[in-house]
Amino acid sequence: MLIIDHVTKFYHDVAAVKNVSFTVPEGCVSVLVGPNGAGKSTLFKSIMNILRYEGLVTMEGIPTRQPEGRQYLGYVPELPALYPLLTVREHLEFSARIYGVKDWATVADRLLERFDLDDKQDKLGSELSKGMQQKVSICATLIARPKMILFDEPMMGLDPKAIKELKKIFFELKASGVSSIISTHILESVEDLWEQAMIMQDGELRSVVTHNELTAQGTNLTDYFFTVTEVKPEEVREGATA
Repeated sequence: MLIIDHVTKFYHDVAAVKNVSFTVPEGCVSVLVGPNGAGKSTLFKSIMNILRYEGLVTMEGIPTRQPEGRQYLGYVPELPALYPLLTVREHLEFSARIYGVKDWATVADRLLERFDLDDKQDKLGSELSKGMQQKVSICATLIARPKMILFDEPMMGLDPKAIKELKKIFFELKASGVSSIISTHILESVEDLWEQAMIMQDGELRSVVTHNELTAQGTNLTDYFFTVTEVKPEEVREGATA
C-alpha cells in the first residue's frame, strides 16, 4: 500500500503541490488526472524522492525517502532518460541487476517482443526515436517487478499497437497484485482502465473517487472532472495539442 500524507512541494516561494494526501491499495489501477501544470509530475518525483518535499510518503509502511521503501517502486517518467551508450537490451539488464532479478533474460525477451523491440535490442539509446525510448523505459521498469509503478503520461509518443499492449499490461499487473498510478491529462486514454481517480488542479487534490462511485451516480470520469475542476472541455483539448 502506498500512502501519501500531507505532501507539499515548493519551488522557491511557489507551492507546486499543496498538502496532498491519498492512499493507493494493493492491486489497484489508479489515475492521477488534471490539466497541464496541475502538479502531477512534481508529485510523482516527490514520491520517488527525486525532489525534496514536506510531508511523508510510505510504501509497505516504509518511507520512500529510505532505499528500502523505494525498492518497491517503479517509475516511468514523462520524458524517457536513457543512457546513450547502452543498448536496448543492456538497459533491461541494468535495471534487472539493480533490483536483483535473476531470470531477467527470459522476461526481457518477452517484453521486447511485446513492444516490437526484439529487432532493435542492439541499438544504442542515442539511436532510438522518442517512441522507442518510451517503450524501453516501460520495459526497464516492468522487468524490475516493483509492487507499485508510477506511469507519467505513458502513452504519449506510443503507436496504437504499443498503447493496446500497455493497457493489457495494466490489467496483468493488477491481477498479480501490483498497483499502478497513471498520470495523464488526456482523460479518454484511461476511461476503460481505472478503479480509483485522484483529480489535481493548481497543485491541490480536488477529489478522490472510485469508478464504482461514479457509476452509481450515472456519470463518467470526464464529466466528473469538468464538474470538479470547472475546466471547460475545449481547454483540455487545447492543452493536449499544445
